[in-house]
Amino acid sequence: MSFLKRLFGGGAKTHASASAAGDPVGLYYFIQPDNCDEVIRVRINRENDLTLKDDESGYWVHKTVRGAKCFNPVELELHFDRSKRLTDPQIKGGKLVDEAAYQAWQASQHG
Repeated sequence: MSFLKRLFGGGAKTHASASAAGDPVGLYYFIQPDNCDEVIRVRINRENDLTLKDDESGYWVHKTVRGAKCFNPVELELHFDRSKRLTDPQIKGGKLVDEAAYQAWQASQHG
């Protein structure tokens, strides 16, 4: 279980970057569509994108993302606790990867 907490618990930069420089409200997640090498950076605005759950136990957001080179759609339904930390990512058509995978993919595009 501790593996899942490290993976999805909003700890160090596993799958989310707390905020980019100059972007204090953004949460960044990194998605790799199925059957594609591309890694897509997805920004969640923690003030405007998150919807309070009916039971007020936390928040959720739904997004469909496509890459610039890979057009396979990825459906994201991300659930957060009351502190807006990711608790339950549900992804169809892709997978969460870490920021290092995104940086490696970016570097491969410029070399």
